[in-house]
Amino acid sequence: MGPVKFSTVNEYIGTFSGIQKKRLQELRRIVKQAAPAKATEVISYNMPALKGNKVLVYYAAYPKHIGFYPTGSPVKVFAAALKNYKTSKGTIQFSLEEPLPAELIKEIVAYRIKEDSAILPSKKKAGSKK
Repeated sequence: MGPVKFSTVNEYIGTFSGIQKKRLQELRRIVKQAAPAKATEVISYNMPALKGNKVLVYYAAYPKHIGFYPTGSPVKVFAAALKNYKTSKGTIQFSLEEPLPAELIKEIVAYRIKEDSAILPSKKKAGSKK
């Protein structure tokens, strides 16, 4: 049998227990609070994601951390605020042992919303040329 393919965020989170499940639920709540009401939860790359025009952020649980994937630009823009976290090109790792930095996560989501809303005008312009 191959790997499990998730179809909902609840299904994904339901496969975890303990601190992993608690941190996933916290992160889900934080990103949903920070996102516009029209944003939708989806499963993308077999992990939870929040989508506006495009995916704003992804997240996933691992044995020792929660992976938060806001794409590359926020990791660069918020580099100073992220200095105490392990990061890579489009990834931030939050230790399961520490509380999630809710305000920082909200700021990153807000930044992604601004980036995402910049997509919409270019689509409208392209459509209006017809």
